[in-house]
Amino acid sequence: MINESPLSPAHDPADFASLLTAAEDWTSAALEAQQEGAWVLTSLERRILDDLVAATNPLHGGHLPPHDNESLYVRLGRIRNWAGVVRLAAQAGGWELRPLAGTDPSSLTRPLGMADLLSGIYALAEQGERWQQRMLATIADRNTAARSRPAGQQETLDQALARREPQFARNLAAAEAFFTGPGSMEDLSLFVH
Repeated sequence: MINESPLSPAHDPADFASLLTAAEDWTSAALEAQQEGAWVLTSLERRILDDLVAATNPLHGGHLPPHDNESLYVRLGRIRNWAGVVRLAAQAGGWELRPLAGTDPSSLTRPLGMADLLSGIYALAEQGERWQQRMLATIADRNTAARSRPAGQQETLDQALARREPQFARNLAAAEAFFTGPGSMEDLSLFVH
């Protein structure tokens, strides 16, 4: 079950640092609990994690983040895909996703488990959906502005997004590092087998 609508502002979108911290803290704590034996994966959890890994294959050809040599559509899509797949995984297993920003996983009195791992991943993956919405709105604004400006005076998509969200490029690179590359969610299958 999902505790909120998929695109609701569960966290302040401007507070990327708290989303990244929550994602890192909760996924690390859940994976650590699994590796130390406090959380023993069920066969259902293992199958769902295998499917999650397969469905989020980054298809980046082994290149390390940031993937600034790729189109913004691909970069955001790679992150956004995690949100949908995590929602499906939570629904398949009957786990509830919940906002985690500002909460410390060490404050739990119960062992961490699948809902915590998925919520940790979702904390950052959901931001990919927000960024994609912002990108599409920016494209629409640029297209409207292009009708009233002489050719050659329109800012690029990257410039327009940077104007709207000055830390966008840095935050996108940090999100990519969370999802792709060595020691990232891309290696999730190595942690759970």
